[in-house]
Amino acid sequence: MAITKAKKSEKIKVLAKELETSTTAIIGTFNKLTVAKDYELRKTIREAGGRYRVVKNKLAAISGTGTQVEAALKGLKGVNSVAFTAGDPVALAKVFAKWAGENTAEFQFKLAIVDGKLLNVEEIKALATMPGKDEIYAKLLFLISAPAQRLVTVLNAAGRDLAVVIGQGVEKEKFAAA
Repeated sequence: MAITKAKKSEKIKVLAKELETSTTAIIGTFNKLTVAKDYELRKTIREAGGRYRVVKNKLAAISGTGTQVEAALKGLKGVNSVAFTAGDPVALAKVFAKWAGENTAEFQFKLAIVDGKLLNVEEIKALATMPGKDEIYAKLLFLISAPAQRLVTVLNAAGRDLAVVIGQGVEKEKFAAA
């Protein structure tokens, strides 16, 4: 049954609203995807802070106009789906690549766009192996705080060592009055 023009217009508006804040989109194609597998994929992507839609190619291209993911949605052919997020692109790529790796017969990546840069399949897989934002922030924080922590340890060592020496002198009664 054909979709009415009003329904198409509504779908375009809904998808455009979701895509307007998105900075990352991963496009793939699927074959013989069961309802259970589709539900599992949607749940996995939602947990990573993303959204997942099976899209009609022309409607996706129209919806993506004026967004950061516009280039990825132009000229799509065949059956396509898009996972998108405004959050961490690495987190989305990791969970999506893990799921796609476990279900290679049903799903293959086509391309992605991250902050305006188009990525091919190999680059999507490379993105999935990178550390996420939280991991990078933690490493950076460690690198920034490590020198200060070492300095404090060295400064405390002199006072601590003096206290140990005085404590041992008191125990052995070296400071007794003559």
